[in-house]
Amino acid sequence: MNEAALPDGWDRKPIKAIAKITTGDKDTKDRVDNGIYPFFVRSQTVERINSIGFDGEGVLTAGDGVGTGKIFHYINGKCDFHQRVYLMHSFTEGVTGRFFFHYFSYFFYDRIMAMTAKSSVDSVRREMIADMEILFPRDDHEQERIAAALSDADGVVAGLERVIAKKRLIKQGAMQDLLTARRRLPGFSGEWEVKPFGQIAKIRNTKVQTMGNPVAQHCIELEQVEHETGRILFWVDASNRSTVKYQFEAGDVLFGRLRPYLRKFHRAASQGVCSTEIWPLMSHVLDRGFLYQVVQSDGFIAAACEAYGTHMPRADWGKLSTYGVQVPIDLNEQAAIGEVLSDMEKEIQTLESRLTKARVVKEGMMQNLLTGRVRLV
Repeated sequence: MNEAALPDGWDRKPIKAIAKITTGDKDTKDRVDNGIYPFFVRSQTVERINSIGFDGEGVLTAGDGVGTGKIFHYINGKCDFHQRVYLMHSFTEGVTGRFFFHYFSYFFYDRIMAMTAKSSVDSVRREMIADMEILFPRDDHEQERIAAALSDADGVVAGLERVIAKKRLIKQGAMQDLLTARRRLPGFSGEWEVKPFGQIAKIRNTKVQTMGNPVAQHCIELEQVEHETGRILFWVDASNRSTVKYQFEAGDVLFGRLRPYLRKFHRAASQGVCSTEIWPLMSHVLDRGFLYQVVQSDGFIAAACEAYGTHMPRADWGKLSTYGVQVPIDLNEQAAIGEVLSDMEKEIQTLESRLTKARVVKEGMMQNLLTGRVRLV
């Protein structure tokens, strides 16, 4: 945006003209459990400390580490901060701290990426901050309205994130109870038995060539399965290349067998093919919905972690097949348990869809409000 394109009543200045920039003098080891004051380190997690390195309104960001350009904090009060954390403070009368926080946290990462040829940034130099230009309305009240609107959007996102985290904990507890008969669903009182996993489920060991195979038009690789949710992020058409895949059928439970991907699972709704690093699990004695929940349980994941190989450890079927699974003899109880847990997951997925939309709305608000494209009345 050139000077002529500035929105009416807005201005542009480098950060060094509107704020002071400093770093702390503490190290991470200086943190104190249950300390009196916030202690800002190179992490989104705020530690505690008993010393005061700053008292006032400021914005902080990590100076190096994995959070470079991605970690931001707003403070208005007493705190202390790490020696590799930058603090912007003592804002001039023309810029409010909260408006600066939203603008800086939204645009700073793009700035430092534009200043380096690398795909990730190791550290932030002071001039990266000092020379960065801030676009802002001259009217403090407009700045405050923009900051308030964006804070409200942040609140919606954070609230949904908290609810989802709580729902996931509730589902995890329900899995532990329902899959071990600690708690029974109403109307069921039949016996349970412990059976080796290999007796109640098996790998559908059907390997096919993908070239020209119409089934291979629906191919699943590990990176396409979303961690813990089981959603397929995108499909791949493998019918135009020659490779060997497992074929799976509708209802099969797909389980990523590489140790880093053990919490990647999916219940197939249709026929297709998948990587040989994914096991298509089937069963003639278990309800498939119940089987899908079993492979998500902590006990099953722990058993799958007894892997072989050093470079990329894989779950060992010889060991996993001996894992003891508690199973209700009544297929109706199996189905009911699977349905209850599935309904809980659907509720979480609905909340996650709302969260995605809320993030999109927030992104649009920031793009428009922080550049003056849209003005608040």
